[in-house]
Amino acid sequence: MKKKALIVYGGWDGHEPKEVADIFKGILEKENFDVEMSDTLDAYGDVKKLKGLDLIVPHWTMGEIEQEYVNNISEAVMSGVGLAGCHGGMCDSFRKNVDWQFMTGGNWVAHPGNDGIEYKVNIKHSSSSILEGIEDFEVVSEQYYLHVDPAVEVLATTRFPIAEGPHSLNKAVDMPVIWTKRWGLGRVFYNSIGHSANIVAMPEVSNVMQNGFLWSAEGKDLAGKVANSGNASLYSGMGDNQ
Repeated sequence: MKKKALIVYGGWDGHEPKEVADIFKGILEKENFDVEMSDTLDAYGDVKKLKGLDLIVPHWTMGEIEQEYVNNISEAVMSGVGLAGCHGGMCDSFRKNVDWQFMTGGNWVAHPGNDGIEYKVNIKHSSSSILEGIEDFEVVSEQYYLHVDPAVEVLATTRFPIAEGPHSLNKAVDMPVIWTKRWGLGRVFYNSIGHSANIVAMPEVSNVMQNGFLWSAEGKDLAGKVANSGNASLYSGMGDNQ
């Protein structure tokens, strides 16, 4: 049986949401996914439908979202549905919604030097097989500075500073680029690279996204085993700020 994925794209046009979503669709269809595409956040309105998916791929930058929709996504991921995305399409989606940021594991705050910064992505040794066989690589794009949940498992980093700015007087830091996180029974994957379609289409980046999609979606089957053991009812953390 084919796995089911939902790609929801939109928001700021500078991130080429439709073009990137089409690349993601191609990656998933090659992996035998049944892929639904939507250019409206109303796609998050049916929680029962969301819980029937294996994977949710958000690619929506700088928008506003109904709290009900965030709650629906959270409930679906808590039940085992994977959540995976990149760049501002996942971690600069809804700046006013801290519940979204809690679930995804971080949020963009700056990209010193803007677009066109040449930087290295350093692959880290970790318990994850997502980046197995992928070596350190260079990219010329935006270098994301993020505020990151300390609970994430960091799979790759980049060294700051490269571009000068008020942050430069601090000591050098290794900023997470790629990470995973658990949200209830679900798997969350994020990659900060992906400013435009040509960057997402780079072999290193598309391979990372493919592996992240598969890893996230595999969690649904594992979650079913846990659910059957009676441990699926988990506190979401939502509601504290509502």
